Amino acid sequence: MKIHEYQAKDLLRSAGVPVLAGRVARTADEAAAAFTALGTPICAVKAQIHAGGRGKGQVKGTEQRGVELARSADDARRIAAALLGGTLVTIQTGPAGQLVRQVFVESGCAIQRELYCAVLVDRRVGSPVLIASTAGGVNIEEVAERTPDLILAEPFDPDRGLAGWQARLLASKLDLPTASWRHAESFFRRLCAAFVDLDASLLEINPLVLTGEGTLVALDAKMTFDDNALFRHKEIASLRDEAEEEPAEIRAAAAGLSYVKLDGTIGCLVNGAGLAMSTMDLVKLHGGEPANFLDVGGGADVGQVTEAFRIILSDPNVKAILVNIFGGIMRCTTIATALVEASKTVGFTVPLVVRLEGTEVAEGKRILAESGTAIITADGLTDAAKKVVAAARSAV
Repeated sequence: MKIHEYQAKDLLRSAGVPVLAGRVARTADEAAAAFTALGTPICAVKAQIHAGGRGKGQVKGTEQRGVELARSADDARRIAAALLGGTLVTIQTGPAGQLVRQVFVESGCAIQRELYCAVLVDRRVGSPVLIASTAGGVNIEEVAERTPDLILAEPFDPDRGLAGWQARLLASKLDLPTASWRHAESFFRRLCAAFVDLDASLLEINPLVLTGEGTLVALDAKMTFDDNALFRHKEIASLRDEAEEEPAEIRAAAAGLSYVKLDGTIGCLVNGAGLAMSTMDLVKLHGGEPANFLDVGGGADVGQVTEAFRIILSDPNVKAILVNIFGGIMRCTTIATALVEASKTVGFTVPLVVRLEGTEVAEGKRILAESGTAIITADGLTDAAKKVVAAARSAV
């Protein structure tokens, strides 16, 4: 789950991580009032969307950037008016962009240096890791590709937290003034503690700034959370902004399905995350593009599978559907029955390729054969991938 910058900063503030004062505004007049209330000579007006790259992003049809400095209440009003209701396109949104529904007006500070830091889980070392770089305020992906030596990493034990010596070592490598090391130690240790305590999957600060007073401040904040841990954090779950999420993904979650919308033309319905990923790989290998990741799981019933078909078919880009089921916990007869029911209640308007293997596969194939449903059967996953790619091409 993702949250907005202003929400992330509220959480960081509660964890003792230094952030600047700011206010959320949903109208231009609210933005002007926020500037006045903050009482600083300069403020940043920031579009609030679930995507990075806002500073370089641009509102469609205008020259308005996603982040701009205001030096008066009228400035804040003008910037907010240009952002609110506009579609902001960034490197992470793609050309479609995202609608801006609110802005964050944040007080300014004297910036001496811009740095980068983030906390994430490194599966290679099996622990969370604090990464940092002197290249702040730019896309970290570019830094990693062009100058990987500028990226520093400190893995740490989630139970013990980041050690003081690790924080001080990082401060030294970032070439921070020695007078700032004690503050940096507190900043980095609290940041790592917040990551662990909140069950975050990513906590990114870009830029992290060294102020003229020698303190570190999180000038930006991006946080995502492990959905499987939200039951322990009701206060975080309440921050969810469904307006920022794909409607089909929300619908799937409500039905107990794991669904991620993609940009291709081949809908995929599979049981098991690993098998779903393999299915998508084979589709791409044979020249197709998956339209989604959809794992119905091992215990889905007829109703869930029928809803899965409805969700896939709601995507106008889908030209063919591949059903790939290995009957372990999920029985092939359940899928076959669901296919027949879905054909009656939903109706298949695109070619349907089905590959069944495993528990009750013979009975499942018999149900499909006797149903009269138009289905392209496949023997093996490679055969299924080739057939669905060909079907999608012929349907264009």
